[in-house]
Amino acid sequence: MTSFFNGDIIKIHGEKKGGRKCSKEQMRNCAIMKRFELIEHTADMGLAAYGNDLPEAFANAAYGMFSIIAELDVVKEVESRRIEIKEDDGESALFEWLNTLLYYFDVETLIFKKFDIIEFGEGNLKADCYGEKYDAKRHHLKTGIKSATYHMLEVDRAKNRVQVIFDV
Repeated sequence: MTSFFNGDIIKIHGEKKGGRKCSKEQMRNCAIMKRFELIEHTADMGLAAYGNDLPEAFANAAYGMFSIIAELDVVKEVESRRIEIKEDDGESALFEWLNTLLYYFDVETLIFKKFDIIEFGEGNLKADCYGEKYDAKRHHLKTGIKSATYHMLEVDRAKNRVQVIFDV
């Protein structure tokens, strides 16, 4: 079972025991992998996302992007959208995936926090994304992202890692 720990770390192998935190004993019994990490870039912001497989890395890139935009702890999973991407290659799919999610944020003010990848192949992606509409009383916006860019964009199939720089 894969479960999430503190938003940016994945706990692999083992049961999640109530809430979102693992005890010290549970942490010793499982492998830990970063979900994503921020990348410093002169005027923009970026991230590298990781997964047990490439679909999980794509999902973690989306989670990382929305964690740059807003505090996700209070976001509820009450609305969903199905996203389908068909591109020529993985890099173009990552670019379109993240920019499509930004479109929903910009147009429908949807903040997503959960991403279930249903289908994934070279250049193709289908996912159900869960979150809710922005509510100024409950949600804290942090950084505005204009778009994902092709600058330094990477999809590393061997390491299940993706990298993207955002125009902020």
